[in-house]
Amino acid sequence: MREPRDEVDDLVDAWARERPDLDTSPMEVLSRVDRLARHVDRARAAAFSRHQLEGWEFDVLAALRRSGEPYRASPGSLVRATGVTSGTMTNRVDRLAARGLVRRDSDPDDRRSVRVELTEQGRTTVDGALVDLLGAEHELLAALDDPGRRRLAGALRELLASYAAPGSADDG
Repeated sequence: MREPRDEVDDLVDAWARERPDLDTSPMEVLSRVDRLARHVDRARAAAFSRHQLEGWEFDVLAALRRSGEPYRASPGSLVRATGVTSGTMTNRVDRLAARGLVRRDSDPDDRRSVRVELTEQGRTTVDGALVDLLGAEHELLAALDDPGRRRLAGALRELLASYAAPGSADDG
């Protein structure tokens, strides 16, 4: 049985014909990753928009939700979880608080510090968005069986780990 072809095969074949002196094999992986990333971006945007969320809003709400009850974190831990600056996080928390999705409270252990807490509305919103996101992501991976997914996840983990800085966190 012949493997299916896609537009990347055509692209790689054309470069191999025009520049046979170059190794175009990275394009076979990274051009597909790039194209898949566009599909992922569209699917995520659609899942989030059904809940009136932007991607950055989901990232902050998801970081709080993953923290476990009482779904509270310091702004600094949210900065680390989302990879943005403290000024950006302040603006994001302000905007989420204005929408009633989070609230700021004084840290009971240090009154000079603030904690950001997910509201019930925020929890309901992020939980709904997560359900829609996972549904979309399952659809994106529907062409792969479970062993294929595990192999792909393992290969991507290996590649991504080679770039990860110790102590860094990504979205999702």
